[in-house]
Amino acid sequence: MKYLSGYFTSAFLKRRIKRIESIIRNPIEIQYKLIHQLIAYAKNTEFGKKYGFFDIKKYQQFSERIPICKYPDLQPIIERIRKGEKNLLWPGKVKWFARSSGTTSTKSKYIPVTKLSMHECHYKAGKDMLSIYIHNHPKTKIFFGKALRLGGSHELYRNYNTFYGDLSSILIKNLPFWAEYISIPRKKIALMSEWEEKLETLVKETEKKDVRLLLGVCSWLLIFLNHLLKKFEKKKYNDIWPHIEVIFHGGVSFNPYREQYNDLFSPSVNYYDVYSASEGFFAVQDQKNVEDLLLLLDHGIFYEFIPMEEIHNPYPKIIPIEKVELKKNYALVVSTNAGLWRYIVGDTIKFTSLSPYRISISGRTNHYINTFGEELIIENAEKALNVTCIKTDSIIHEYTAGPIYMNQKNSGAHEWIIEFKKPPKDLCYFRDTLDKELKSLNSDYEIKRYKNMILRPPVIFVARNGLFYDWLKKHRKLGGQNKIPRLSNDRKYIDSLLNMK
Repeated sequence: MKYLSGYFTSAFLKRRIKRIESIIRNPIEIQYKLIHQLIAYAKNTEFGKKYGFFDIKKYQQFSERIPICKYPDLQPIIERIRKGEKNLLWPGKVKWFARSSGTTSTKSKYIPVTKLSMHECHYKAGKDMLSIYIHNHPKTKIFFGKALRLGGSHELYRNYNTFYGDLSSILIKNLPFWAEYISIPRKKIALMSEWEEKLETLVKETEKKDVRLLLGVCSWLLIFLNHLLKKFEKKKYNDIWPHIEVIFHGGVSFNPYREQYNDLFSPSVNYYDVYSASEGFFAVQDQKNVEDLLLLLDHGIFYEFIPMEEIHNPYPKIIPIEKVELKKNYALVVSTNAGLWRYIVGDTIKFTSLSPYRISISGRTNHYINTFGEELIIENAEKALNVTCIKTDSIIHEYTAGPIYMNQKNSGAHEWIIEFKKPPKDLCYFRDTLDKELKSLNSDYEIKRYKNMILRPPVIFVARNGLFYDWLKKHRKLGGQNKIPRLSNDRKYIDSLLNMK
């Protein structure tokens, strides 16, 4: 193990840190070099021939020829790829597809994961994540113990010999030997499909192991961690894993879970955020105790951005990275080494720094409440909830929110279903504080709240313990990268949860 520790430390620090520093110095040059490489790779594909990749020499040609797209636009061609057709969006045959939650017209999305994207995007970003951590913590001893990962599962697609599943399961299935050597649980357990059975097996598998690093979606990690504490009858994880050092988390915002993690771990444990999605590994936290994420620019992903005020325009303005502005909301558009071309991911981001390019995730293009013109995004909601919890000495476990529609008697409202780990003593004060914080963060919300004419105060429904878990179980969304929908512009999720109250 000491040999592995020395190998990783020297390899990551000497090679990758220097490369990361080089990218920070030359971001624009690297991005344009990358898009020309992607075009050259795909020029003989069906897509490349259709859009004339052979003679694209400049970014302007690329942006003029290739339309932006969402998943439903690509679904027919992706289905052909899933059935084994070659050379459609990317050269050769694609064997793996990351399944994620669907759109309004599809139950699930199947995002291609090529060998190149697996190694030059996801695994490469994982190495950078570790090298940055080692650089920030030169006395680390994470490689002297085990890394605990939570994964999903995958399935064979009928008789076409292609596979689909959670991105985590695909990456675990294809991990290089050195990563598998330091990881627990074993692949067989990590890839189990039945979440509750996996949970019990994970507890047995991690007993008496020297765990020093955790990786996973923070909401699912928390379920596992609480289950493990109960089994061991301990109050903090440092009593079970005395050398636990860092938790790498992503998939959902960490803020709603921060207090719960602080209750479970000692202050010496570090938290590092990553921005990884089925479409690619986009960004990593590169600074201690700073939530902003460093955008990864040489991992096979070419970035473009749509200002959010343009998102519903049939022909929106799309800009490359050198034209972005600070503190402005953008929809993320990517072209990748998995064969996605000018694909709207669905996330919204803000740039917090332009040298280097650092971002924060502000929400989703389709996860917001704008029923009354209030344009409430996840960033607003989570900042307001965080302050409200501090002021009311409460802790939220899960939440979601949606609209209450206007009628002839009443103005509209936002209904919040909140499952508390520590409920507030005065729910009315909690509601009023949340309302006040939302007004301070969002001027559109504040205007709509004027004299209750359009929006009346929020309606808070306190969920029973386990409601959100039961909802996920009912909809077969336990484990993996499934997430609670935070904000919705309709009552689909709200009513579904209330029917289980």
